[in-house]
Amino acid sequence: MSLKNVNTVLVTAVTLFVLYLGLSFILAPEASTQGVGLPNWPAGNGDGFLIMKGTREFSMGLVIGILLVTGHRRALGWVLLMEAVAPFGDMINVLAHHGSLAAAFGIHGLTSALIAITGLLTLRETRKAHKAHKAPAPAPAAQPA
Repeated sequence: MSLKNVNTVLVTAVTLFVLYLGLSFILAPEASTQGVGLPNWPAGNGDGFLIMKGTREFSMGLVIGILLVTGHRRALGWVLLMEAVAPFGDMINVLAHHGSLAAAFGIHGLTSALIAITGLLTLRETRKAHKAHKAPAPAPAAQPA
């Protein structure tokens, strides 16, 4: 199996997971928050913040999916690296609020690492094509008289 095929499978899995996560927080915010590592959940109208998290996740999934479907592989790699920052930030948030270490590292940290690795693999896949595109065309050989 080629690196491009492996990356396509990985990116598809990331896309579906992020879209699922986003929709879960939008459609059922209180049910979706169990086990993400924070010790206390917002009371009252706090679910509005969770819906905002869902909207963020869903839009991230759309961006990844659109780049995948349209074949913009190099941009896809860079976007995956950028989007790995979101679960990393979630990990820092859980740690800062004295949440579960297992959830901070096992859920958010691992997710961030997997997305970043997928981005790096996608950039590696596109490196040769990118270099070939930037290289100047060779000069035509001189013809004998």
